[in-house]
Amino acid sequence: MPGLRFNRDFMSLWAAQAVSAMGARVTRTVLPMLALLTIGASASEVAILSALGVAPGLLVSLLAGGTVDRSPKRRLMIATDLGRAALLLTVPLAALIGGLTMTQLYIVAGLVGAGTILFDIADNTFLPAIVGRDRLVEANARLEATEAVAEGAGPWLGGVLVGAIGAPMAILVDALSYLWSALFLRRISVAEKHVARTTEDGTGLLSDAVAGVRTALADPVVGRFLIAASIHAVGGGVFMALYMVVVIDTLSLGPGLVGFIIGAGGVGSALGALVVGPVRSWLGTSRALVLTFGIGMAFDFAVPFSLVFPDHAVLLLLLAQLVGDGFMTAFIVLALSVRQARVPEARLGRVNATFELFGGGAVLIGALMAAGVVLVLPVQSVIWGAALSGPLALLVLLGLWRRAL
Repeated sequence: MPGLRFNRDFMSLWAAQAVSAMGARVTRTVLPMLALLTIGASASEVAILSALGVAPGLLVSLLAGGTVDRSPKRRLMIATDLGRAALLLTVPLAALIGGLTMTQLYIVAGLVGAGTILFDIADNTFLPAIVGRDRLVEANARLEATEAVAEGAGPWLGGVLVGAIGAPMAILVDALSYLWSALFLRRISVAEKHVARTTEDGTGLLSDAVAGVRTALADPVVGRFLIAASIHAVGGGVFMALYMVVVIDTLSLGPGLVGFIIGAGGVGSALGALVVGPVRSWLGTSRALVLTFGIGMAFDFAVPFSLVFPDHAVLLLLLAQLVGDGFMTAFIVLALSVRQARVPEARLGRVNATFELFGGGAVLIGALMAAGVVLVLPVQSVIWGAALSGPLALLVLLGLWRRAL
């Protein structure tokens, strides 16, 4: 069977996703810089800006799954790219005439963030039609490796662009990247099936959201993925909220070293995506799923252990990024591929949206919990509690060990 490199439609999707993923990370990095450097925003305003980049995506996840299922995915992704480009183009234009305000940045951040979630849901839903269900692991591994590279290189590229040409022009370059992504998507020629709304689907957006949750939980494998991922994401939200407190305030690591440690996570994720195929061939899908998640979550404990053994903190944190992120990425590739293969095509968009909603909502809950609990407990105790979310999620997945997938 010809490799994916000979699949013109996949290569076009891959190129579009790579550019779009990089653009999303550049936007996330440059918008707060722009607010600080051009408008003189306060810390509170920057925090609101960052939150608005995430929160609208939860609403999209709740309501857009049915739209993705019943719409031509390629057209929807192109429209999303063009919309994000148009929104971002307003920023350098406003800066050029001296009219840029925080209100405009709030609107742009919220709508661009929502568009990114919509693009990702459509992307994951479109993939089986392009590569077939027998090539999903290979295709997802390539796409996930690209996401890992974007996660590591995007913030760096955003910083370089701001230093070289200024924040407003960096936003202009980012807008052009979305236009480039749209051009690649236009090259895709695969025919898409039309999916009509059925009586079973109900009549509204909320019915679509309910259908996504019910479809996910009705499948004994996909339902386990959803529950386990949500449990683990709560701990992830705690880590997200307190990681900088741990490494900078408690361990007194310098910003440069912290950036290097975090960047190692991108390397680990890329390696995890590359080895997922051999691991699956060696162990089988079921055991590979449980083992990769188990090893990945075990390295969550490297963060609280870094507080116990501060002399070895850098090594422990690097292992968490390299090994932990690597195995967790391998799990994500396998779990997404199984989900795409098991869920009926007519409901895959709604199920993908459900995973986005539950994952994003769990991260938000974890972050809010961390903000409250640290008022009464020391940071070290809260971090240990966050790490325990991994074993709890693993208990949900253990039933897959002997299941044939």
